[in-house]
Amino acid sequence: MLESSSLSPSKFLKASEKYPVVDVRTPAEFAQGHIPGAINLPIFSNEERAVVGTFYKKEGRNEAVLKGLEFVGPKMAGFARKAENLAVDGSILVHCWRGGMRSGSMAWLFRTAGLKAGVLEGGYKAYRAHFRSELESQKWNFVVIGGPTGSGKTDVLYALAEKGEQVLDLEGLANHKGSAFGALGQPEQPTTEQFENDIHELFLTFDPERVIWVEGESRFIGRVYIPDLLFAQLMQAPLVMYDLNRDLRIERLVKDYGSFENDLLEQSVLKIQKRLGGLRTKQALAALEVNDYHKVADITLQYYDKGYANSLSRRDEPVLVLNEKRDDPVMVAEKLINKFSHAYSRY
Repeated sequence: MLESSSLSPSKFLKASEKYPVVDVRTPAEFAQGHIPGAINLPIFSNEERAVVGTFYKKEGRNEAVLKGLEFVGPKMAGFARKAENLAVDGSILVHCWRGGMRSGSMAWLFRTAGLKAGVLEGGYKAYRAHFRSELESQKWNFVVIGGPTGSGKTDVLYALAEKGEQVLDLEGLANHKGSAFGALGQPEQPTTEQFENDIHELFLTFDPERVIWVEGESRFIGRVYIPDLLFAQLMQAPLVMYDLNRDLRIERLVKDYGSFENDLLEQSVLKIQKRLGGLRTKQALAALEVNDYHKVADITLQYYDKGYANSLSRRDEPVLVLNEKRDDPVMVAEKLINKFSHAYSRY
C-alpha cells in the first residue's frame, strides 16, 4: 500500500515501479507526451476541456467548475470501476498537468471507492522538471562513440548492452537512424516531448557512477531533438573515435538499406541533393536505376564523411581511436570495456 497521498516526483516514480499510473489529462495532452507506462483516463475530452476553459474566461471559476461537474458527473462510476480494475494491492497513482483540481478530484473519487490514491505533487509539469534537475545535479559518466556513417556504431552499443554495460540508444528511442535514410523501416517517431520522457525513464535505471555509452549524434535525430542539457553534456563528454574500413562501411549500408524499394531510396537521396551536388545526385540516381546499391552508398558517403569531419572539428580530440579492418562489433565492445572498465572516476 502507498504510504502517502501526496508524492514528490522522485517518490512518485519509485512508487510507479509497483503501482499503476493514471494520467487524467485530455487525450490530446497525453498524446503530446506522458509518463511511460501511464494509462490515460481523461476527466474531460479535448472538446469538454475547451468548453470549461471558455467558461472560466467568460463566466469565472465557479461557473467553470459547475460546467465541469456536468461533464464529469455521468462518468464517475465508470472512472471508479476502471480504477478498481487497475489498482494493485488497492493502490493507484494519479496525476494531471499541475497537480491541481483534476488529479485532486479523481484521487478523491478513488478514495471514496475504497482505494488508496497517491497524487503527483506539481503534476506532469513537475515530472518534466525532475529530469532537468537530475541532469544538472548528477555527474553523468558519458562516453560518446563517434565514427563515420556505416561504421556500425549502433551494433557496438548493442554488444555493450549484451555485456551488461549501460547504454543510451538515442536513435532507438527516436525511431530514426539519424541520416536522410534514417526513417526507412522505422516506426513513427515520437513527439520531442515523449522522446525526452522516454530518455528520462531510461535514466531512472542508470547508475551515475558507471559509464553510460552513447552514440555521437547531431542535436536533431529526424524530427525530434535531444534535450539541451543532455546535448551540452554529450558534447563535453570523452569521445571514442571508431572508424571501420570504408569498403566494409559500404557493405553495411547496402545490407541495411538495399532491401528497400528504389522509390523510397530515391526520396532519401533527393533530401540531400543540395548538399550532395547536382552531379553526384544524378550519379546516385542513375546507379539506383540499375540497382547498383554499392555505388549509391559510395556516392552518399562522400557527403556524410565530409559532414562528419566538420562536426569533429567542434569537439576535443578523441581519448581513443579505433581503426578497424574487420567488422566485429563484439570485438570493438570488448576493447572499449577494457579501456574504460577501470576509468569510471576519471571522467
